[in-house]
Parts: sequence; structure tokens; C-alpha cells
Amino acid sequence: MLDPTTELLPLGSARRAYVGVAQHGAAAYRRPGGGVQARFGPRNVNHYPTVFGIVDAVVRRDCAPTWYRVQLPMKPNGVTGFVRARTLEVQTVAVRIVVDVSERRLTVFRDGMPELVATVAVGSSATPTPTGRFYVNQRLVPTDTRGPFGPGAVGISAFSTVLTGWAQGGPVAIHGTNEPWSIGHAVSNGCIRLPNATLQRGAQLSRSL
Repeated sequence: MLDPTTELLPLGSARRAYVGVAQHGAAAYRRPGGGVQARFGPRNVNHYPTVFGIVDAVVRRDCAPTWYRVQLPMKPNGVTGFVRARTLEVQTVAVRIVVDVSERRLTVFRDGMPELVATVAVGSSATPTPTGRFYVNQRLVPTDTRGPFGPGAVGISAFSTVLTGWAQGGPVAIHGTNEPWSIGHAVSNGCIRLPNATLQRGAQLSRSL
């Protein structure tokens, strides 16, 4: 329960989203001032800065935020927690990526306007691509662009709901591929695969990589 002197305000729209960078790490609480839900260091397991997708702000009557309700990069998908506002550097994000799993289509929006539409590969029926609202929380630029990620990968805060023995719990990413035949099909382990040339173009447009 919130303090009666505060209010929970939703943040974000189709044109703007907000993320919080935890430069010195952060603790996530089940509710403001409640028990600790999880602790995060300043960098994640892949040495990328720890970021959270911000959903709501807990504000005082003077509109100053005291807490943020954020998406947590952990299982189960969609879990949220409260992080003290002073522990986060808030940044705005103008780029939104929408994946239509059934149509096997990815669209990159900037300021609410589509900039790139591409056919993708998605998860198979046995290892489906998880659905929901997620955010970018890491990136990978491999030295060998002929590998399974192609020229790069954008990691998101989603995890496979069926893979249990995979490293790091089966995280999901948007990446290139060394299997171009797979584009347009439901064949992956849950990740979104783009043609390598399209991934590079999308990276230039969105500056995600």
C-alpha cells in the first residue's frame, strides 16, 4: 500500500518509454518500503549496465518521484518491483520494437512512426517466443559475424517459458542468423531472427546496437 501523501502515475506511451539505469546497483522491493524482492549490481551477468523498464512513478504532492515501479529482468516474465528513485538515472526512449509473432513480422517505430518492417523467424511450437511487454537490457556484437547471431544481438528482458537447462535461464534476444532459410518460419528456440542485412539496417535506424 502506498503512503496516502503519494500517488502512482503511469509513465510511457506509444511515442516515449522510460528506462532507469542503476549506475551503482539497486534493490527492488515488493512495495515501497517493503521487503526486498531482488538485488542487482551495476552490471548484469554479461557486463552490460543494469537497466529497468519504468512502468509507473510514485510521486509526492509536489510531483517529485520517490519510487519507480519497474520491470525486472528475471523470471517469471512480466514481474515488477519498486526501486527507489534516487538509485536510478532516468532516460527516455523514442524507439519501440513490435513483434507480431503470428504474422512473423517485426516493426521498428521511432516517435510512434514506423521506420522498418521486416519478416522474422520466431519460436517453434515446442519453444515459443514469449509474448508481453519487454525492454532492451543488453547487446552483443560478436567477433565472428558468421555465427548464429550474425552481426549482433539485442537482448531483451524476456525469458523462455519452457527452456530450463539453458545458461542464464534461457534469455530471449533479437538477432541475426547464419540460417537465412529460417526467416519467415517458426523454428527458433524463442528468439527473434532477422536477416543479417536487415538487422544492420535496423541497428542504424534505432541505434540499438
